[in-house]
Amino acid sequence: MTQTTGITITGVSGRMGRMLVREVMAHADLHLAGAVERAGHDWIGQDLGVAMGGAASGIAVTDDAAAGMAKAQAVIDFTTPEATLGFAGAAAEAGIVHVIGTTGMSADEIGRLKAPAERAVIVRAGNMSLGVNLLTLLTRKVAAALDADFDIEIIESHHNKKVDAPSGTALMLGEAAAAGRGVALSDVSDSGRDGITGARKRGDIGFSAIRGGDIVGEHDVMFAAAGERIILRHIASDRALFARGALKAALWGQGRAPGEYDMLDVLGLND
Repeated sequence: MTQTTGITITGVSGRMGRMLVREVMAHADLHLAGAVERAGHDWIGQDLGVAMGGAASGIAVTDDAAAGMAKAQAVIDFTTPEATLGFAGAAAEAGIVHVIGTTGMSADEIGRLKAPAERAVIVRAGNMSLGVNLLTLLTRKVAAALDADFDIEIIESHHNKKVDAPSGTALMLGEAAAAGRGVALSDVSDSGRDGITGARKRGDIGFSAIRGGDIVGEHDVMFAAAGERIILRHIASDRALFARGALKAALWGQGRAPGEYDMLDVLGLND
């Protein structure tokens, strides 16, 4: 019998955590190896399946990351920046693949992933979907082909429970546009406009965030010049696509050399 890959899920009580659990349990090449939640959560000590309202799974929810990862080959993490940094250390200690879908991480927090990535595989992306990563690649290529006469604006829409803005995906697209132009996003980013802001600065990359209802995720990259506009768009209608991308990354990372990777690496799209 072929051995399947064990997956630990962090933040299992959340919307994304529950979806990841269901996707892992339905996947022919994966099995659930651990479930982690924050200290003090009601699910700690409970059987995960029972906590989710179903049959017993044989997996107890724990707040001990090391124990939760002890039998896993990969951990999938859509939590918070602070929690993710702790999980990165635990995953490196265990020598397992760490797939990070956490958004809202600062440049300093991302920099702190370098040390654990020297010991284990880290796959981090602001968005795990195939379509969005293709959009990232296209954004970089179009930005490289057009000069600063084309203003770049990234418009993103999400549900009304999302806590960070711009979204991780929007920032990923902004980084791609900046890379295409050979500049640092931090030098040209323009977001949070309100009041009398003055005219737009030539070469800036703008961000606009919309929050409402149950929008899963919509992203437009607009290149606007005098007399014409080019708009690249991706619409996500099913959150499961992010979970499936994360599972693909967890399998791809098996046997890879330690280091930091992204979904373009997973999809074989990096130059």
